[in-house]
Amino acid sequence: MAWRQILFFNRRLISAPSNSSVPTGFASFSSKSNPYIVKVGIPEFLNGVGKGVETHVEKLESEIGDFSKLLLTRTLKLKKLGIPCKHRKLILKYTHKYRLGLWRPRAEPVKA
Repeated sequence: MAWRQILFFNRRLISAPSNSSVPTGFASFSSKSNPYIVKVGIPEFLNGVGKGVETHVEKLESEIGDFSKLLLTRTLKLKKLGIPCKHRKLILKYTHKYRLGLWRPRAEPVKA
C-alpha cells in the first residue's frame, strides 16, 4: 500500500504541467547569500578555522607558501613544522571540507 502511494505521488510530480515558475514539490530557498571571502589565503583560512590555529600563520606561510599547497599538505609535514596534534587535526579537517566545497571561511563584518 505504501509503495503504491509513493509511486502515485512521484508520477503526479513528474506529470504535473510546468507552467508555473516555481516547481511543485520543491522547497523554496532564499536568494540571500552568506558573506564569503572572495580570495582565500592561508591567513584567512586559519582565522576562519579559529580555535588557536591562527597562531601558526607565519610558520605555514614561510614553509608552505601557497594556499593550494596547504590543501595538499599531509599530517607528517605539519608535524615536522612543530604544529600540535589538536591543531593539525583541525587544519586537516577543514582543508578536507574546503576541498569538498562544504566549508568556506566567513568574511569578517566591517566595523564602522
